[in-house]
Amino acid sequence: MTIRVLVADDEALLRMAFGTVLDAQPDLAAVGGAADGAEAVRLARELRPDVILMDVRMPGTDGIEATRRIVAERPRSRVLILTTFDLDAYAFAGLAAGASGFLLKNARPEELLAAVRSVAAGDAVVSPRITRRLLESCRPHLPGAAGPGPAELRERLARLSVREREVLAEVGRGRSNAEIAAALHLAEATVKSHLGRVLQKVGLRDRIEAVVFAHRSRLVPLD
Repeated sequence: MTIRVLVADDEALLRMAFGTVLDAQPDLAAVGGAADGAEAVRLARELRPDVILMDVRMPGTDGIEATRRIVAERPRSRVLILTTFDLDAYAFAGLAAGASGFLLKNARPEELLAAVRSVAAGDAVVSPRITRRLLESCRPHLPGAAGPGPAELRERLARLSVREREVLAEVGRGRSNAEIAAALHLAEATVKSHLGRVLQKVGLRDRIEAVVFAHRSRLVPLD
């Protein structure tokens, strides 16, 4: 199965470079390029890509607003934010808007390819270090940051089995499905099934919200 990728960046050379790297892989295909956020939203609707590489700073509709619209319209399309600096608060805002992670623009080709494949498979591309900064620095902008309170968090956590809590804790530490499978001695498909049940039972949208919930419920401490 070919992973279809839309590249959104206001620099034509970067769009071409990313497309060239993607098209060189047998399982990946660059299906289009967008020069701004509005075009990215339109092409996501028309082309139905599996993954969208989304620049943050673009003229007109920026990457954050484009991500928000795309996730609302096409939740199956996964957004990977492109940023120049890993301290970029706009990238954090992109995660809050529903992106599945972010990638530095100067990442090596193999890192780009691994990131695209990871988000297409349902993983989030957010390292434990970035997860911590996301929670500490951008807490007011995260989904559900104003609530729920401690009692509700405990009640939602109590819905999970012991194994589901273990999986959620590993997700909260920023581990991929493959890493969780190795740590808990499970098949990767089993981890994915457990995580799906966690999202359903606790009422979470995606893996990013699972990371936030794991920390806010103190299943995984911030320090």
